[in-house]
Amino acid sequence: MTAIYPIPSSTSTNSDQATLVPTSRLTDLPEYVFAWLDELKASARKRGADLIDLGMGNPDQPTPQPIVDTISAAYNDPKTHGYPPFRGSPQFREAVSSYMKRRFGVAVDSEREVLCLSGAKEGIAQTTMAFADESTVSLVPDIYYPVHGRASGLVGSHAHFLPLRPDRGFLPDLSAIPDRVLDDATLLILNYPHNPTGAVAPLELYEEAVELCRRHNILLLSDLAYSELTYDGFVAPSALQVRGAKDVTLEFHSFSKTFNMAGSRIGFAVGAPELIDTLNAVRTNMGYGTPVPIQAGAAYALDHYEELEAPTVARYRMRRDFLIEGFRSLGWKSEPAHGSMFMWLPIPAGFSAQEWTQYLIDNADVVVTPGNAFGPGGEHYFRVSLIADPPVLTAALERLRKAGIRFDMNRA
Repeated sequence: MTAIYPIPSSTSTNSDQATLVPTSRLTDLPEYVFAWLDELKASARKRGADLIDLGMGNPDQPTPQPIVDTISAAYNDPKTHGYPPFRGSPQFREAVSSYMKRRFGVAVDSEREVLCLSGAKEGIAQTTMAFADESTVSLVPDIYYPVHGRASGLVGSHAHFLPLRPDRGFLPDLSAIPDRVLDDATLLILNYPHNPTGAVAPLELYEEAVELCRRHNILLLSDLAYSELTYDGFVAPSALQVRGAKDVTLEFHSFSKTFNMAGSRIGFAVGAPELIDTLNAVRTNMGYGTPVPIQAGAAYALDHYEELEAPTVARYRMRRDFLIEGFRSLGWKSEPAHGSMFMWLPIPAGFSAQEWTQYLIDNADVVVTPGNAFGPGGEHYFRVSLIADPPVLTAALERLRKAGIRFDMNRA
């Protein structure tokens, strides 16, 4: 039998070994800035730095105990130990249907219009695989959660970036997309409340997006991972609240941030049966899904979302307010964002995004995320995660103050 590629023997030298080259779809992707940041942090710790890390997006609180208890009880049932149902357990899908009705007033069929995911991120990537290829264009905001932009590159699709600018509240101008681009587009990605800017979107944006997608036969991929993390009276809408949206929309929800279940890897997609079937076809070719006990815990979370999310929202709001005042004392004048668990701040003049991040680590032992990790539109910004309580935030601000770090609005 002939091998597909040479297999080095145990006695071969390095010069004899095959060189296995990954596809250009991977190697042509822009630098993965988070990997660079991990190396930078490791180097700093190696020299003895005691870092305060406000760059991560990982919730710092445990999963609420009632959810943990539900997962534990479900796992004690041997019937849950086999492969999970591809589409999700009936209990989970019914909980999703009930939640969508109670929270958004949107009716979805638990049997045909709901799909359990092993995290929204995986579902977004798999949707991109299903609807994009070398012949298509993906409409991607130029400030994006990494999978929104990078998944298109991994399948060979071309990204057309939609500018997000502060004077528009970091909302895209859909009317500015050229017709020649729309002719080849198959995906439009929206993510509000937005990671990393914290911007929120009115229902009118989704109305415009749905009309555009219906007119040009484009799939609206709505990432609603932060739907419950909103402040100042704002309530995030669902794209599916728009009349006729379901036929051209797949919407993604996550349990990671609202319920501190990032490690449980569970989310869901909702949309028309044909769209759910397409996404399910990709998923069934790649894996089995999230364990049924985790689905049981997630179903409990949805059934009790109002009482479970309240302390989480209050905690992030308190941290946001505390940190915005702290940065104001250092010269930043940004208004607090109305959503997500992040602050998005401009970088002082004279620094690139990565230079600024390295400067803070080298001079203050404080870690933030460079804005270019979130696409080309983020080059002049940095992201701060609200993943610590005031004593830690106070220490981080004091380190910045001692390092002489300030923001001069006149030189921005």
